[in-house]
Amino acid sequence: MIRSKLFPSTSLLTLLFVAVGPSVAAYSQSTTDWPSFRGPGGRGVADGGEVPTQWNADSEDGPNEGVLWEAEVPGLGHSSPVIVGERIFLLTAVPDEGETELNIAAGGNIDAAEDGGSYSWIILCYDKSTGEELWRKTAHHGEPKATRHSKATHANSSVCVDGDRVVACFGSEGLHCYDLDGTLIWERDLGVIDVSKYGIGWGYASSPAIHGGRVAVIGDDPDHPFVTVLQLSDGEEVWRSDRSEVCERSWGSPLIFEADGVTQMVVNGFPWIVSYDFETGEELWRLEGGGDNPIPTPFIANGWIYITNAHGGKAPIYVVRPETRGTVLIDSDEESEEESDDEPNPLVWSVERGGSYMSTPVVSGDYLYLGNSNGVVRCFHAITGEKMFEKRLGKEAGVIASLLSVDGNVVCASENGTVYVLKSGPEYESLAENPMGEPCFATPAVAGGVLFIRTTKRLVAIGKTE
Repeated sequence: MIRSKLFPSTSLLTLLFVAVGPSVAAYSQSTTDWPSFRGPGGRGVADGGEVPTQWNADSEDGPNEGVLWEAEVPGLGHSSPVIVGERIFLLTAVPDEGETELNIAAGGNIDAAEDGGSYSWIILCYDKSTGEELWRKTAHHGEPKATRHSKATHANSSVCVDGDRVVACFGSEGLHCYDLDGTLIWERDLGVIDVSKYGIGWGYASSPAIHGGRVAVIGDDPDHPFVTVLQLSDGEEVWRSDRSEVCERSWGSPLIFEADGVTQMVVNGFPWIVSYDFETGEELWRLEGGGDNPIPTPFIANGWIYITNAHGGKAPIYVVRPETRGTVLIDSDEESEEESDDEPNPLVWSVERGGSYMSTPVVSGDYLYLGNSNGVVRCFHAITGEKMFEKRLGKEAGVIASLLSVDGNVVCASENGTVYVLKSGPEYESLAENPMGEPCFATPAVAGGVLFIRTTKRLVAIGKTE
């Protein structure tokens, strides 16, 4: 059951929820740019580009089909491609000696990786049309200040770009701002951010987000969790909020959006999911969390906020009205349920089980799709919450990368080196199983009718070759 305790400052106007959700500022869907993690608005949606649904990028499996170009990527990173104009940006971490080991298809292994020696944390820039490397800049060099999970890397987050500013966050190795040609503008030391569980550092993964000339960064180290907003122009801090009373750890990225004249920043977390006023840092609402390893990033669809997380026996999905204010408690005790005309339900719908652990879901058409590390894909009706299907993709098809909706189809990049393409609809229908040749942990990107996929070794451009 759901209980909402409204802050005293909540006005009657704020309580006037509508069945179809509020008016939310629309996100433009450029066919040429993909300026941040999961593209415009962080929604993971690309339409109108006619991206191929079938290809073969595994050279050992026969001739490459549908591959426009491919480029080797040094080191190791789960950073997703970000595309602005004719440039593609990636992050990576390169050891001074040897190669970084990655645990593939390891199931529930909780261990930190046993890394030794120094690394270079690098921003890479490629030509979008040819794959030629245009420049690389080393943002930091030294021994890692925090450990990583054996399935993670020291470069998990993605850059975000606004105008001529490229912002990269390496967690303990700092926040760095460059121009499009690789000239350093400013950098900030965020201190050690050791996002850990069971006393083991699992690594940093939150990508920064830009809105209105400001940069938002999450640093949910269990010992001193925080969120901060800085000026994009010079990196000076605008505000910072201590999250020690609301969050034990998180790995997701911030959602920033405007609704009814207020710019909100929603941050996944445990035990609380929190929305902040982006201008001031004031807390607007909080939702009692679910899974105790909050990794997926919240996103907007249908004018509502979609949030999921998992682990610790819980895997909820919450669809929240942006007008919500105050504290929203999820309570299974029927006696605690409070119903009144002046306190409508802040949740459009929710389910206790069915959410995803690491992969951020996507809404494609009328349906919400979620991928899981055990290879299972689930589908719910995005408006009503009705479960449509649950299907296992294939052997060792762990879905770590976030899902995309591309031209109405759902793209699922998998740990087993296959990219699955599903037809959007209420029933499971596989359109293609596309071999990549290496595991895929990074979320793909789409720009100009081309799908850009980062494997553990390469950056590959998929498009029409005729």
